[in-house]
Amino acid sequence: MKIYSILLAFCMMSTISFAQSKEEKAVASQVESLRKAMVDADKAALERLSDEKLSYGHSSGKIEDKTTFVSNIAEGKSDFVSIDLSDQKVAVSGNTAIVRHTLTADTNDNGVAGHVKLYVLLVWSKDGNQWKLLARQAVKVPA
Repeated sequence: MKIYSILLAFCMMSTISFAQSKEEKAVASQVESLRKAMVDADKAALERLSDEKLSYGHSSGKIEDKTTFVSNIAEGKSDFVSIDLSDQKVAVSGNTAIVRHTLTADTNDNGVAGHVKLYVLLVWSKDGNQWKLLARQAVKVPA
């Protein structure tokens, strides 16, 4: 009986430590909406998800504002054929959230097929009841 109690306690603690708060779930949902909007080149969704002061950093060092980020995806200059996210961690502090994940994607930028694997840091800011992407920085995963 003692072993059963210990195992039960361990399982409960494991569940609690992996459980996401309501806000963490909301941010994770926005990340998924962003992923989908990028693949679909959904201009309206990208505009809705992005803060007016967005600073979007590419692994190449190029930095875009909201207007450039949205138009480059909507016009196919930055074309994500597929995006897979893994190892995602979400941390919320007040009205700010930090998300880290690994992004693996197939691209077709300006008609040139490619493949990228990046570590990405996203900063989300809560505007009213809506989480909006404030900043993004990507770095290439070392080979």
